[in-house]
Amino acid sequence: MMERPHSEMDAQMLDSLSFDGNGLIPAIAQQHDTGEVLMMAWMNREAVAETLATGRVCYFSRSRNRLWRKGETSGQQQILIDLRLDCDGDTILLLVDQTGVACHTGRRNCFYRAARDGAWVEIAEPAVSPEALYGHGHSHG
Repeated sequence: MMERPHSEMDAQMLDSLSFDGNGLIPAIAQQHDTGEVLMMAWMNREAVAETLATGRVCYFSRSRNRLWRKGETSGQQQILIDLRLDCDGDTILLLVDQTGVACHTGRRNCFYRAARDGAWVEIAEPAVSPEALYGHGHSHG
């Protein structure tokens, strides 16, 4: 069997993704060795292509309307171990090796609030302050 050129294979893979009306697909990041769910963000076609090409996870920031290379301002990057697609083709699972914390609040993951007796209770403290991650003009990254 003859191998297809890499770019042709990537284009076919990207064409099989079901992006929403805004050209986005949800992506869940999971620590590859522990199974810890780190975060959920959005990717567009360009972000998926860059992630596959570079091995560093790239998302699409809806608030900034541009690509968001995880760790570009915080240094807390995600290295791609495996990229998986769900059965409907409309959600991506990123198995990653997360450097440091994944959440912009300074916590290891974004899911630090739990429903307890009718209220949201914080079940994890920040491991590092957002100011230490981003400086004073704090934003995701």
